Amino acid sequence: MNNSVQQERRPVSKILAATVKTGIIKSNLIPMFAGLTLALYTYDIGIFDKISEIIFAFIGSILIIGSAGAFNNLYDRDIDAIMNRTKTRPTVTGEISTRVALTLAIVMGILGIAALAMTTPLAALLGFLGWFFYVVPYTMWTKRRTIYNTEVGSISGAMPPLIGWAAIHPDITHPAVLGLFVIQVIWQMPHFYAIAIRKHDDYKAANVPMLPVVKGVRRTYIQTNVYLVLLILTSFLFWPLSPGLTLVALLLSIAWLVLSVYGYKKMEPQKWANALFFFSLIHMMVLFSTVIIYSLMGIIFTL
Repeated sequence: MNNSVQQERRPVSKILAATVKTGIIKSNLIPMFAGLTLALYTYDIGIFDKISEIIFAFIGSILIIGSAGAFNNLYDRDIDAIMNRTKTRPTVTGEISTRVALTLAIVMGILGIAALAMTTPLAALLGFLGWFFYVVPYTMWTKRRTIYNTEVGSISGAMPPLIGWAAIHPDITHPAVLGLFVIQVIWQMPHFYAIAIRKHDDYKAANVPMLPVVKGVRRTYIQTNVYLVLLILTSFLFWPLSPGLTLVALLLSIAWLVLSVYGYKKMEPQKWANALFFFSLIHMMVLFSTVIIYSLMGIIFTL
């Protein structure tokens, strides 16, 4: 019996990856790099002039996001054990001990802030704030108490573009990076509302007050559309930098709103939520990839 259990254990690399949530790390590196390349382009800085800052920005972001993910897994292991999508996390199954996970989270957090400090003090501060908002106001305070937990968590989720920008230039008041930040904040609401509908039974069983669970699909539909209209308006923050980027952001957001309105009328709630979820991924990938390509091409042609 013991031998069969041992054979079924996941490799250490997969246990660690699940503990620090490598999927979330990877998805957050894209907007971080978008903010970084946009700063290089905006201030006419060559890539090789800031190569050490770029490296430390990646290392620091990976570590600080991984630390926040590990803390979240530790704190939520009671409700994670109830939900089907999270019940195999190592902090639930016991594949990693609480002590080891806590040590890992602390060490990664300290090293992450130190790495970001090698770029600029502001990047380190933003990294810490992103970690803090995810661990304390979101995970420990609002996630189990209010339907507005998504709004609170969106602050930390939108920090990567600011961190990337601040790693290159210590001024985050430029409309372009503020546009990335605000878009990232607003994007998370329809994205996570869709997840909450898709995993409605899980959240209900764990007593997590996600908007669709507490207020229903109709309220979620209305609130989703409000945020999508705001996302459309936010697209114009790119205008001082590039009409082209503005157009891409505008068309993506309009398409998302059309999909929401049309899909809600024609689809079952689960199918509607699936459509919104998958389009949210397309929206993020296309928009931030466009920002990265636009910035890199601008840098190359100014050499």
